[in-house]
Amino acid sequence: MTIKVVRGNPTPEELAAALAVVRARAAAAAALPSGAPVPRDSWADPARIAGHRVPRPGPTAWARTYWPS
Repeated sequence: MTIKVVRGNPTPEELAAALAVVRARAAAAAALPSGAPVPRDSWADPARIAGHRVPRPGPTAWARTYWPS
């Protein structure tokens, strides 16, 4: 496995941390039995945002576009 730093000047500790994450993800993917469905990343799951209330147009709608209720 080769990792190339394209920008910046990471410290050896930062490179070690990044490599540990990449290797852990690769090991977890390799541990799945063949043919098993790949677990979906929670950030990509549409159900994550389905329960949120969408602001309706009105005089106070701008105030609800950022702050959760």
